[in-house]
Amino acid sequence: MKAMLWVAAVLTIGAPVMAQRPGQPPPLPAAAQPGESLTDADIEKLREGLRADKRQTTAETLQLTGAEAAKFRPVYDRYIADLTRINDAKYTLIQEYSENFGRYSDKQATDFIRRWLDVDIKASRLRSRYVPIVGKVLPGIKAASFFQIDRRLAMLVNLGLASQL
Repeated sequence: MKAMLWVAAVLTIGAPVMAQRPGQPPPLPAAAQPGESLTDADIEKLREGLRADKRQTTAETLQLTGAEAAKFRPVYDRYIADLTRINDAKYTLIQEYSENFGRYSDKQATDFIRRWLDVDIKASRLRSRYVPIVGKVLPGIKAASFFQIDRRLAMLVNLGLASQL
């Protein structure tokens, strides 16, 4: 179940991003075949690929000038590093859920959903914290577009995960 959960989530998440580049299906590690387990290294490789696809999709959609890109890149990198730490907590929760599926007590289930919501709150707070930072390096419309893109991609990720949990 664990391997299939991750493969399905990654395919669901990656497909819309990859759709912007026809002819390039998302690469799956050899261990991602049905009935086999994904290692932590496989999952990390998939996550890195998704981050790279997100970076490219964001860059292509924003259509930044050279000067804008030079200012935005370090801010984006810090934002993604901060977001990755939050998503690491989400990844841990997904692992926990896949390992304990059907075995939670009512109290454990309530605790689990509280921790899941706390991760969502942290992601929202991070976005809020970065609005003025991004606004200093990009014009208002492009800054707003960045957060719209980021939010849409996050919703795709969450939709993909929710459909598999």
